[in-house]
Amino acid sequence: MSKPVIRSFAEFQQYEGTELGVSDWHTITQEQINLFADATLDHQWIHLDSERAKAESPFGNTIAHGYLTVALLPHFWAQVVSVENIKMQVNYEIESLRFGQAVPVNSRVRLRVKVLSVKNLRGIAKAQLEVSMEVEGEKKPAYTGVITFLYHFNE
Repeated sequence: MSKPVIRSFAEFQQYEGTELGVSDWHTITQEQINLFADATLDHQWIHLDSERAKAESPFGNTIAHGYLTVALLPHFWAQVVSVENIKMQVNYEIESLRFGQAVPVNSRVRLRVKVLSVKNLRGIAKAQLEVSMEVEGEKKPAYTGVITFLYHFNE
């Protein structure tokens, strides 16, 4: 199934209340976790020390940083929908983000997105999206929440 293409506020508003789609699966690798640790200066052993994690962690291995999984939102969002004819997109807000479970190294994750609302703020589209990061083979999501993007469409 092809992903929706949105080129204006009116087109975006047509998706209110609907699930837009699901991204492709992505494998969280140890290399990605290590790079994120370096970028954020978060070098906690539970993310980086596989031997210690296997021995001491309740997860049996290293896990992805929660914020790494959140940082993947724009990547996954671009797989779900193509928003075109814009001057820029701005990350505006994350509400009620709740981490449901850890994401062990080498897990496959994907994002499910529903459009909650699209409002016109003086010519800027404010899109509130309900997001859920699924972990392959698990019932509980890695996280759920509501994110808001602002879109400055060319009109």
